[in-house]
Amino acid sequence: MKILPEVSRTLSEYLLLPNLTTEDCTPANVDLTTPVVRHRVGEPSPIRIATPLVSAIMEAVSSPRLAVALARTGGMAFIHQNQDIASQAADVAAVKGHKAGFRRAELHVAPTATLGDITALTRGCAQDFVAVTDDGTAEGRFLGLITVDDFHPDRHAPTDPVTTRMRAVEDLVTAPAAVSLSDANETIWHHRLDVLPVLTPHARLASVVLRADYESHTRFRHESVDADKRFRVGAGINTRDHTDRVPALVDAGADVLCIDSSDGYSVYQAKTLEFVRDKYGADVHVGAGNVVDARAFRYLADAGAAWVKVGIGGGSICTTRETKGIGRGQASALIDVARARDAYAQETGVYVPLCCDGGLLTDYHMAIALALGADFIMLGRYFARFDESPNRRVRIGGRLLKEYWGEGSARARNIARYEQGGDDIAFEEGVDGYVPYAGSLQQTVPITVAKLKATLISCGSTSLPAFRDSAILVPVSEQSHRQTGAEVMVRDHSQDAGE
Repeated sequence: MKILPEVSRTLSEYLLLPNLTTEDCTPANVDLTTPVVRHRVGEPSPIRIATPLVSAIMEAVSSPRLAVALARTGGMAFIHQNQDIASQAADVAAVKGHKAGFRRAELHVAPTATLGDITALTRGCAQDFVAVTDDGTAEGRFLGLITVDDFHPDRHAPTDPVTTRMRAVEDLVTAPAAVSLSDANETIWHHRLDVLPVLTPHARLASVVLRADYESHTRFRHESVDADKRFRVGAGINTRDHTDRVPALVDAGADVLCIDSSDGYSVYQAKTLEFVRDKYGADVHVGAGNVVDARAFRYLADAGAAWVKVGIGGGSICTTRETKGIGRGQASALIDVARARDAYAQETGVYVPLCCDGGLLTDYHMAIALALGADFIMLGRYFARFDESPNRRVRIGGRLLKEYWGEGSARARNIARYEQGGDDIAFEEGVDGYVPYAGSLQQTVPITVAKLKATLISCGSTSLPAFRDSAILVPVSEQSHRQTGAEVMVRDHSQDAGE
């Protein structure tokens, strides 16, 4: 038995001291670009993201829709593995089917469909247009488009066929499949279009270009894309069926993979990494974890992990600490593992990025985690709140909420992630609940990014490596932490008649 001479500390127990802010420290000059996978010291990482945020490998969080939205803002999503292999591969392929500026049509109907069918299809869907094809599938011959603005339920009967209100292909401005994004946008603005269909030589709908996406691209200039301009996406794997799951995900186009486990200090993770390395060499990047100390980091780094996830039991819906007594305060874990990461880089010449997973309750916790050594941050609750997450939005007690459940909960029953020695989970390591609804990801992530940039500016830095090198942190006493709370009654604008 050994007891470490330390107090296990959380991210809430530290604050940053400001450094000198120079004239170069402006939001426009701050670069949050960060490596995702291992690389030689002094050389760029093969995969980097401009926004150091990735979504958790969770059923309640990471859907293809969220993956596309997050890639647009410069981050990356991880499609969860608590589903059959074919379904997960299809989710990955759906994301990779989106090129920056080019979208796949999500909805297709045959000419026999009715206007009522269109209303039902578009209700709650991110796309407000439907492609009409001869057989009602994405592979069918393109006949035309119909949007929710092409008919009105008070003027047009829901039983009317879609052909009575659709815009036929011969009346549409279209573009060939080889069109560049700049030429497509030029066509959109010249012809005052909202939607530009892009057709294959066989008259099939390859993709669409939207005016709204042009405006989004001007706002988010650092999308996460591969060499073919397709959005990047990651996928979770496990140590049980990896010999079948990994090839399917690689074939589907996953940019990175990550072993999804609550405890990564395991020979099974090393064997999984060995399998991928033997089959694919260095072409497939696999992250591993989770860990909370230097020993576990070194074990996974030596095994070839592309990056290592840090954190056990700190997630808002995780109960591993309560049920198993295993874990470590997230700040203490990051400090220890970051030292090991830096020592490993100095010894081997290879830099293995760290992902902070869990223990992040506020935006400022992200800044503390990055200062303590994290290269990027994995978030579950944060992303579960948004429109783009796959969970249901509900109203309870007058409040809009989104469902949110842990992978160790009875609802998820993620046996592969929480290895308990059987074909089912014997006890829960997560809860099932709700989080406050927060609207669109594309509205909130830019605010979080602005906060991170403001923190770097106050600390006299314009990049994450410089921020880590120069950051000065101070532990916060319980009394000091208590004083940070507001001592005024915050105004409720909805009840203030004077506003």
